Amino acid sequence: MSHPIRHIVIVGGGAAGWLTAGVIAADHRAHAPDGLRVTLIESPDVAPIGVGEGTWPTMRDTLARIGVSETAFLRECDAAFKQGSRFDGWRGSGGADYYFHPFVLPQGYGEADLVGPWRHEFAHVPFADLVSFQPHLCVQGRAPKQATTPEFAAVANYGYHLDAGKFGVFLRKHCLEKLGVQYVPDHVTGIASHENGDIAALHTREHGALAGDLFIDCTGMQSLLLGRHYGIGLVEQRHVLFNDSALAVQVPYPGEDSPIASQTTSTAQRAGWIWDIGLPTRRGVGHVYSSAHTSDAEAEADLRAYVAATGGPAETAAPRKLTFHPGYRREFWHRNCVAIGLSAGFIEPLEASALALVELSAALVSDDLPATRATMDIVARRFNDAFAYRWERVIEFLKLHYVLSRRGGAYWDDNRREDTVPARLRELLALWRHRPPSRLDFHRIDEVFPSASWQYVLYGMGFTPEPGGTRRADPAAAAQHYREAADLTRRMLGALPPNRALIDHIRRHGLQKI
Repeated sequence: MSHPIRHIVIVGGGAAGWLTAGVIAADHRAHAPDGLRVTLIESPDVAPIGVGEGTWPTMRDTLARIGVSETAFLRECDAAFKQGSRFDGWRGSGGADYYFHPFVLPQGYGEADLVGPWRHEFAHVPFADLVSFQPHLCVQGRAPKQATTPEFAAVANYGYHLDAGKFGVFLRKHCLEKLGVQYVPDHVTGIASHENGDIAALHTREHGALAGDLFIDCTGMQSLLLGRHYGIGLVEQRHVLFNDSALAVQVPYPGEDSPIASQTTSTAQRAGWIWDIGLPTRRGVGHVYSSAHTSDAEAEADLRAYVAATGGPAETAAPRKLTFHPGYRREFWHRNCVAIGLSAGFIEPLEASALALVELSAALVSDDLPATRATMDIVARRFNDAFAYRWERVIEFLKLHYVLSRRGGAYWDDNRREDTVPARLRELLALWRHRPPSRLDFHRIDEVFPSASWQYVLYGMGFTPEPGGTRRADPAAAAQHYREAADLTRRMLGALPPNRALIDHIRRHGLQKI
């Protein structure tokens, strides 16, 4: 079967479905008579999860790629700027136990050894605070740009916090009005197959059979096509990362002018951690935990205690419970079906990898779209190889946060057990006793987390390298970069407005186009 790929059918909406539709439709001229046809089928009864959600800086490129206005996005998706993550209480060392994983590289990264001189002379200063200006912007609640900075441009690298439900609606409107995506609000009731096992068409309740050449499964955790129809199971990860439950709640601000946090804050708990995401109109707060290590009632009590301690009202609505099975599919692209989003897998919300993996998946499908069915299996193998690698690196990076903690209790003790730590991560930790993480450890051109991110978490968590090392550091070169970071900090703090002030300005006046 070597017929051309002319019609892509996406099943499932939400952020995953509409982002994927937008990227493919924008790249392949779905609005034009000779362009690729892109159809999205979305059940009218399935509500998106819609919790406050974080993105990586890659989202700026994705939104620009599909042609949306950053001003409209910020206004319509209750979105705010995110400059990284702050981790409170993860080290378990008492005192001022926090560190940042910012979105900017350390000053002078790759030009000098910043770790050795830090350990010898500045160990009393958190690593990220010494080598980067961005943690200081977050502490002061500053925005990553000025009112005169054009759309999607940055003074300090940034992603977003957003309302995922509103984001899906915003993307749907853009895809339908500007990109030529065809929309079918209907229920899928059955799947028709070709003799070779490919999907031929989807049966719907109101619109009959919808045929296509490539089918993209964005049906969430039910994975209607890849999981249920093709029986592609999960590579379970609960033995590595234990969290399988979450309680989410929306928390109002004390006042309309309350500061909006410039980062996601992740606060360690007895058997998990609490996310705290600042949107313009509210905070999105949730407790992620392991059902094997605590009860729902205990987790809710910890969540309510956190909300009360961080300025929330004494009484909040009952939290919404979410459950998930940490893992990823054995294959992501099987025959003429590819899964993107929760249908491909989910680990946990730490470090906000979910939407980033959607972006990466949509981009690779679009960039490497097979011209014919005859070449699709080649593209599928490449896609499966790329995403097996990416999911494994995400899992190792998340585990790094847990394995270095000195917190007590069964949950944290179990997380440190050697049999729960992936072999590759154990090897890297042995190497990093003698040298910092570097590009030698993460050699793919499109790594999910660059080596700088591993440094931020490794040294933020209190990892202590062996004295000396394999290479002599140049303290003078490192000191120069530390001074550059301090100078940038002073200049940025003097020039950048508070997060709330910039978002209020954008809501009233907008940002200028590039």
